[in-house]
Amino acid sequence: MLISEKDRAVIREMFEELENPVRLVVFTQGSLKLPGQPDCMYCEQTVKLTQELAELSDKVSVEVVNFHTEKEKVEEYQIARIPAIAVVGTKDYGVRYYGIPAGYEFSTLLEDIIDVSKGKTDLSEETLEQLARIDTPVHIQVFVTPTCPYCPSAVRFAHKLAIESDYVQADMVEAQEFPELAQRYGVFGVPRTVINEETHMEGAMPERYAMLYVLKAAGKLNDEEAKLLSAVAR
Repeated sequence: MLISEKDRAVIREMFEELENPVRLVVFTQGSLKLPGQPDCMYCEQTVKLTQELAELSDKVSVEVVNFHTEKEKVEEYQIARIPAIAVVGTKDYGVRYYGIPAGYEFSTLLEDIIDVSKGKTDLSEETLEQLARIDTPVHIQVFVTPTCPYCPSAVRFAHKLAIESDYVQADMVEAQEFPELAQRYGVFGVPRTVINEETHMEGAMPERYAMLYVLKAAGKLNDEEAKLLSAVAR
């Protein structure tokens, strides 16, 4: 059992807030590893973790997908690597986890499940107004490690944007599980956020300032915001 009895009681109470059903679509290598495919170290644990969560509320369910053989599902959810979790509510909001959500990121998953079930977040009105200006796809990747206490706030911000906007997809990426990806994006410390491949943000920033980087990546900064971002980035 991955979730202790004490934690189960807390989670059951948290899940009383759930409004609509939430499906955790888990992408794994399955029971047999295909020749030439790298081993998925945490696939089994990721499936078990989500299944234990589903036991704590009748509004949470798990769908397990074989990444190597169920190509239509992989394409539907645009999954690039495993293990992966898509947190799906009344629709697919683009909330993704790459790597097991362990350590500090476990609480992030719980809070995301609640937000996805409600289909809304606690983002400020200012942020929502800025987000409404985005009309082209934005892909956010937040690199984390399980022992980073500052990472959950960065992941939560990105996932909230995905829930609130049809144009945003946001991924938590566990840097230690995907070292080649971390190296590609120059991840030497976490959290490190990569937006549309070229815009980078270091650390966990307040919502107001983090949103400026998202607007920059989307090409939607106005003059006043550009000046503020310039001051923040110094």
